[in-house]
Amino acid sequence: MSAREMLNNLGTAVGGLIGWPETAPPADAATVRALFADLGATVGDTDEELAELVSAFQARVGLEADGVAGPRTIHLLVRYATEVRERHLDVAA
Repeated sequence: MSAREMLNNLGTAVGGLIGWPETAPPADAATVRALFADLGATVGDTDEELAELVSAFQARVGLEADGVAGPRTIHLLVRYATEVRERHLDVAA
């Protein structure tokens, strides 16, 4: 098994443990760009650049890298962005 396959399996297992939402939170381009900005990512202005960033994120977390911000992608983006904001607040305190 390759490293990528192991990471894909791990991402799927983690998703199963934390639970995927039944319905996706809003996934409009502005919301997705804001979530990536919270993660410190530089987001381009075009839809194609956003899709590339979504695809790279999906591949990194073990989701199918299709470039579409569906429920699982949004769920993980929200989760990671929340963690980053919480860590930032802990440092500032």
